[in-house]
Amino acid sequence: MLQLDFYGTLVAASLVLLLGRGLVTHVGFLRTYNIPEPVAGGLVVALGLLGLRVLDIEIRFDTSLQTPLMLAFFATIGLSADFASLKKGGRVVGIFVLAVTGLLVVQNAMGIGLATALGLDPLMGLLTGSITLAGGHGTGAAWGAMFSEKFGLASASELAMASATFGLVLGGLIGGPVARLLIKRVQTPGCEQEKPRLPKGFEQPNKERSITPFSFIETLALIAVSLLAGTLLNGLLHDTAFELPTFVCVLFVGVVLRNGLSALGLYQVFEREVSVLGNVSLSLFLAIALMSLKLWDLAALALPFFIILAAQTLVMALFAIFVTFRLMGSNYDAAVLAAGHCGFGLGATPTAIANMQAVTQRYGPSQIAFLVVPMVGAFFIDIINVIVIKLYLALPFFAVA
Repeated sequence: MLQLDFYGTLVAASLVLLLGRGLVTHVGFLRTYNIPEPVAGGLVVALGLLGLRVLDIEIRFDTSLQTPLMLAFFATIGLSADFASLKKGGRVVGIFVLAVTGLLVVQNAMGIGLATALGLDPLMGLLTGSITLAGGHGTGAAWGAMFSEKFGLASASELAMASATFGLVLGGLIGGPVARLLIKRVQTPGCEQEKPRLPKGFEQPNKERSITPFSFIETLALIAVSLLAGTLLNGLLHDTAFELPTFVCVLFVGVVLRNGLSALGLYQVFEREVSVLGNVSLSLFLAIALMSLKLWDLAALALPFFIILAAQTLVMALFAIFVTFRLMGSNYDAAVLAAGHCGFGLGATPTAIANMQAVTQRYGPSQIAFLVVPMVGAFFIDIINVIVIKLYLALPFFAVA
């Protein structure tokens, strides 16, 4: 076994991003279907590591940088959000929350129904529903442990991790093709007659931006304060009725910093630096997450679980096309939102952002999508998911003996 240290992992993640860029640039299929660069490069490396494992060679990475990168990304999302923009997105956010809630209900109904039809414990169907797909690895680990302790479900944590891994991969793969299918039906920003709006940082990350060393350090300081204060806030809320995931606390602190400093007339956040640091954090986080995937965990899943998870992927794509897209207005922004919904409906919010970037980089900016998805993905989905899961657990299927 080869264990890469912090520096080796950072080098590997950087090379994964360069590989992904090269693949998307030169492979027409990946470019046509808007596959995010970190997903393309990371999945190729993960498949290569799976092949090496067959030869009894295993490479492990130091993932200590993964969580700080994820938190830094959410800090930049918070620092990019001003209250004026949040007011503009009020109604759209409400509609998107309805779409997200509908998917959570459908995912759990699908999981429970298929598990029962295949002769499995309904709990296993719930675990391959919104717990791991919309919830991701963290939520899956928490509920898996609870299912083992309270319900006596064997190997619940392992199943949760494998399901979340499956969702992370597929969430990054289907968003682009879904958006491409939908965009064929609508008018893209480049076709509009009005004066084109300059894209914001997270919409088209490869647009050239000027930065200075001092302003870069100012923004880095804001991100660091968001990480520190958000982590402290998470500790204060731990084991209380108001407990929230750490990344939500970090994002909240970022929003308060951005708008508080602006309201007091002390400082205006420089969005170009925020977008640069945010996109770097996002890309490196996804590269490390995807190249560290243990695809052999998926291989360990029995055929019934593959059937359930494959069905969930199909349902996600159909839901994005026929429900999310139509609810959000059946326009270009709706198509970008559908791609984002695929990302965190099966995987995680960073995957949703990567999906949307792959689309907007090619077709044009979508300000509303990059306002709505981070808000819903960070604030609302975890809270709603807990409520939906608990309502399902109240069903007679899950009565504790």
